[in-house]
Amino acid sequence: MRLKPDNRHLYLQVIDRLKNDIESGVFKEQEKLPSEFELAKSLGVSRATLREALRVLEEENVVVRRHGVGTFVNSRPDFSSGIEELYSVTEMINRGGKTPGTIFLDSWYYEATEEDIKHFKCNEDDEFFYVERVRTADDVPVVYCVDRIPKGILPKDFSYDQESLFDVLEKQANRFISYAVTYIEPLGYSEKVSPILQCDKDTALLVLKQMHYDLNDEPVIYSCNYFRADKFSFHVLRKRV
Repeated sequence: MRLKPDNRHLYLQVIDRLKNDIESGVFKEQEKLPSEFELAKSLGVSRATLREALRVLEEENVVVRRHGVGTFVNSRPDFSSGIEELYSVTEMINRGGKTPGTIFLDSWYYEATEEDIKHFKCNEDDEFFYVERVRTADDVPVVYCVDRIPKGILPKDFSYDQESLFDVLEKQANRFISYAVTYIEPLGYSEKVSPILQCDKDTALLVLKQMHYDLNDEPVIYSCNYFRADKFSFHVLRKRV
């Protein structure tokens, strides 16, 4: 299992070797890796070199280190999307080959808050529709969603019995979501959200706060979605300018 001669830094070789071993099934998802002593010895490197490699792999979410327990292979995300591509959660789950579902937690109408006035540039007496849901993939909770929509956008006979809010707004309110301004925040264990998504304390969350706009550049939905980091990954194409 020792590394083959290479001109690169040893820790980079260790990273590639462990990634290849995980990819080929030598180490399986959620499996505990050998101890640092055993792994360093089998690879023919120092424990300091191994620790640096494991540090990088943990930053890349390839492995997770649990203090006093050991290092484990992280589960691969079921869903991956370019952050520059705007899909509804329903579309993302469908594209991942799984069946989307919804657990409705709560919904109500309310008068605009300071946060709504800031995001929507609305008046104090404007009303909003609030909906709180859990999105599932093959009946497994994967996203906790909170959405706010100006009541004035919604038709009088508004009813919400579909999976995708995008579809509801397009079909019932003639509002096509064109783009969104997104802020991404990493979050560890959440006392409220993590139990709802059935996460353990080692499962991180990715929070996407998004203001969605229609074809006329008018704000339509403000959403705060908590994605399980073990189920979703996001990437972006960056170019030099």
